[in-house]
Amino acid sequence: MPVARNLVLAALLAGAPLVYAGSAHAAGGEISCKMHFEIHGWSAFYKTASGSGDVSCSNGQHMRVQLRSKGGGLTFGKSSIDGVGKFSGIFKIDEILGTYAVGEAHAGAARSARGTVMTKGNVSLALSGTGKGWNLGVDFGKFTISR
Repeated sequence: MPVARNLVLAALLAGAPLVYAGSAHAAGGEISCKMHFEIHGWSAFYKTASGSGDVSCSNGQHMRVQLRSKGGGLTFGKSSIDGVGKFSGIFKIDEILGTYAVGEAHAGAARSARGTVMTKGNVSLALSGTGKGWNLGVDFGKFTISR
């Protein structure tokens, strides 16, 4: 009997890496997600903007999203931005949804470029883009991504 028990134990131990690998894959690791977006807005002390985007992730998931930005500070202008956002700290696409904290300084006339990094818990979003309009200021606020 000890031989049979040892064979069963050996078979279980040999299969353990496969079970572990399967459960690690099922749990999923961090994925990379990218968002192509366009956003339009204005500011005069109060800042507001809205737009839309398409998010695609390395695991094949896609989502169309709505974007809203609200805040305030010493800011004036009107702009339209087309760009790309890169998420980090994502394990499933739904984690991109929610409200991110934002603080930025900006300036532009006619054609402008913009770069912003924002966070929501462990999730970070880096936006970059180019656009038209004029703006000048420093502001703080929130950036919301919804379905």
